[in-house]
Amino acid sequence: MDSGFIFEPPSDEEIEELQSEYEEDQGEEVDVEKPSKRAKQSPWDFAAYSESVSDEHFRRRTTSVDFKITKSLQQRSVPIVDNDHSDSEFDQHEDYKPEDEDDFSNAGDTKSFFAPADGASFHANSFMELNLSRPLLRACEALGYSKPTPIQAACIPLALTGRDICGSAITGSGKTAAFALPTLERLLYRPKRIPAIRVLILTPTRELAVQVHSMIEKIAQFTDIRCCLVVGGLSTKMQETALRSMPDIVVATPGRMIDHLRNSMSVDLDDLAVLILDEADRLLELGFSAEIHELVRLCPKRRQTMLFSATLTEDVDELIKLSLTKPLRLSADPSAKRPSTLTEEVVRIRRMREVNQEAVLLSLCSKTFTSKVIIFSGTKQAAHRLKILFGLAALKAAELHGNLTQAQRLEALELFRKQHVDFLIATDVAARGLDIIGVQTVINYACPRDLTSYVHRVGRTARAGREGYAVTFVTDNDRSLLKAIAKRAGSKLKSRIVAEQSITKWSKIIEQMEDQVAAILQEEREERILRKAEMEATKAENMIAHKEEIFARPKRTWFVTEKEKKLAVKADKASIEKGKGSGNEVTSAQQAEDLKIKEKRKREREKNLPRKERRKLEAAREMLEDEDQVDKLQFIPQSAMDKDGSLLDFCSVCACVQCTHGSLLDFFPVHLCSRFSL
Repeated sequence: MDSGFIFEPPSDEEIEELQSEYEEDQGEEVDVEKPSKRAKQSPWDFAAYSESVSDEHFRRRTTSVDFKITKSLQQRSVPIVDNDHSDSEFDQHEDYKPEDEDDFSNAGDTKSFFAPADGASFHANSFMELNLSRPLLRACEALGYSKPTPIQAACIPLALTGRDICGSAITGSGKTAAFALPTLERLLYRPKRIPAIRVLILTPTRELAVQVHSMIEKIAQFTDIRCCLVVGGLSTKMQETALRSMPDIVVATPGRMIDHLRNSMSVDLDDLAVLILDEADRLLELGFSAEIHELVRLCPKRRQTMLFSATLTEDVDELIKLSLTKPLRLSADPSAKRPSTLTEEVVRIRRMREVNQEAVLLSLCSKTFTSKVIIFSGTKQAAHRLKILFGLAALKAAELHGNLTQAQRLEALELFRKQHVDFLIATDVAARGLDIIGVQTVINYACPRDLTSYVHRVGRTARAGREGYAVTFVTDNDRSLLKAIAKRAGSKLKSRIVAEQSITKWSKIIEQMEDQVAAILQEEREERILRKAEMEATKAENMIAHKEEIFARPKRTWFVTEKEKKLAVKADKASIEKGKGSGNEVTSAQQAEDLKIKEKRKREREKNLPRKERRKLEAAREMLEDEDQVDKLQFIPQSAMDKDGSLLDFCSVCACVQCTHGSLLDFFPVHLCSRFSL
């Protein structure tokens, strides 16, 4: 790290000089005390980050699920959905009465590790009191920010001094601006003649990274600070070019950032001064832990580190002790984790009624919660099925989950943000950090696995003082979570009883839709098979046309391969389901490391092979994306090799016995090409 790059508090002369420069550049005097008459800007713009979905479908020669649903509706002669609700019953409400009381003990107090934050104030009348420069004050005015929230009032002054901070506040309290404003303020006084990556912001999901990047771009619109987005699903080459230009701030997801650090030339974190972990507890769950610890190891020790989340788990406490120096723990509204404007309800789904859960959901969405609703599903397949059912029922809905391309995911958020659709059906990928203004209701169609996930899901509504509803479907297997929700909500938790007549009607409608749902899913499967065949054919053509160039490229290395990551996630989920742990133990890092060692041992024998043959093996391995094919691909096991190094009459690739003794080239092109179209 450059010894000359140290953030120091600016002097009065520097502040006056900087403000005068920006006044000259803008050509006008900006009075931040007077309210602006211009319409305030929106900090989010998801559509600007990828190509349109229509262009993507045209390029891939596929059709959207909405097109398939429309075609299916046109082919239907008699409409299934009857909009006559004249004889429908009304839902009933009653106070929730817990069946029994359990003792919920809190974890031990760990505040002794943190430095005292006695001087922190959680109140400020305006952003001018926080010692921010004029360009940032002007951006706050343009975005409509008039008064700092408690977490912003406490965090900004301390972050400006360079202290490590662990911040916690209720959802919708403005945590993004709490770390963005002080970081940008300090970057205004950076050594501009030395370009370097000075700030790294890590988020658990791509959509949250896009949102944070858009927010920083809006706040820094009147400065010369540059920000770069590095996430999966977008062009790697464009991101590599942007990183080589040394932007001041990088907003990234952990996997893609490690990929660039390992495989992109002239990309490093040697001059990093600030590391920010947004939604820190989620970053350490289900396979992220090893990557986060690796990124922390690659960062300079002399840096400022800030962690933010609405919920801080034991995993975060372990990371704090490893990566932060005398941190300050700031908890805004620690006794009110539940927003006062949130109305929480539960819908009990008895064991005999679980088959009608979709009918209960459609009944609620057709007559009670009809717009600005986020529906959380447990799996990607269930979310997609609900999307089809909503479309066939003439309800405008968009879906958001991991089976979609990045362009489709961002378009779904943009459609919901602009209220072109009334429902957003999503998995937990939308449960963290997304701030979509105007969300009125959150429906937990699939009950979250723990109270932490519940807090983040319902935190998508009732944000920044607005009113909101949270409705959770609870089965007989979710009683423990129901008790935790009841304790959190207290006497304000309501129980909703959906009208039986409406459930019966929608059950019959869904039964009539099953043939259309099956036809749409079958058409999508056929498109995927055709698309995969075209990709393999294109790859084979490229391998033939650009063989020498492809083999001459340096090999891309991975910190954790896709196979290792999937195995680590499955192992972590299995341990949670079996009750071996509460999900707070950091086990994924060790599992990933063990799997990595095993894979290295299996490939040790390839090191003595000629480079060309080794490159062919690596190219073949990358082609096998399906998990069952990867398991069959055991390159040169010890049992198939003689002591002298010659291959026995056993092919480890295609499991045939027609291979002869000799070099690798005697069997590799024939059998591998015939099986996998290389």
